[in-house]
Amino acid sequence: MAYEKELIRLNKFISHNSRYSRREADKLIEEGEVSIDNKTITDLATKVTPDTIVKVKGRTVKIDNSRASTVIVYNKQKGEIVSKKDPQGRKTIYDTLAKKYSHFLPIGRLDYASEGVLLLTDDVNIANELMHSKLVRVYKIKIAGPITPSMETYMRNGLTLDDATAGAYEGTKITSMHFEPFDGYNIISNGANFSKLKVAISEGKNRELRRFFAHFETPVVDLKRIDFGGITLNNLPSGKTRFLERKEYQDLRDYMKAMKKTREKQKYQDEDEY
Repeated sequence: MAYEKELIRLNKFISHNSRYSRREADKLIEEGEVSIDNKTITDLATKVTPDTIVKVKGRTVKIDNSRASTVIVYNKQKGEIVSKKDPQGRKTIYDTLAKKYSHFLPIGRLDYASEGVLLLTDDVNIANELMHSKLVRVYKIKIAGPITPSMETYMRNGLTLDDATAGAYEGTKITSMHFEPFDGYNIISNGANFSKLKVAISEGKNRELRRFFAHFETPVVDLKRIDFGGITLNNLPSGKTRFLERKEYQDLRDYMKAMKKTREKQKYQDEDEY
């Protein structure tokens, strides 16, 4: 049985393979400027496969499956938005990245005030797989206050908040949140005014760490991601990029193959149960 290709959101497909941002893609869809098989699409929830023929304003937008996939590491700077364009006119990562990476898709997000490891790829399948993965992310953070025994308990055991808006963006639509137990943490310093620690988590929820520590009235004042699934900065200067090393690429290929086998196995099991 052939492997079923993963479906991706139409706005993400357009953004990844054109000059348009996701917000601009949404607007184009709403305005009836996007079509699939000559049928106008206005549903923002539409999903496509990587080889779907999509047209924007009559021009075909199609992924090139003949080329090899590329993944780069970018050392994101503070004060940059992880988006192609920002309605508020703030600087984005694409203002710093070389133009040859303008079509690369960020794998997850780091907020405006955060810095460190940000992976980008020209392969939407890789982006989707890694964004939704349980790969461990490691951060160095500084919080405004002490690390308490209660805080450590919840780092070890997890936490569910009905109101997780502290530490979130103003006007966030995500109000409640469940925090899985941290994969690990190491206290570097613990003081009354400021504390530093290294934490490892395997989720990538919206401002997860900022929300967690804000709940204890110890807001995060500095956050730097230093590792994503075993890929580190490797002395990469702030605002610069590097390609993956040979072993990193091999580990990525092995991971993608393992995930494909897992999905195929689950599909067969589901069919057998049916």
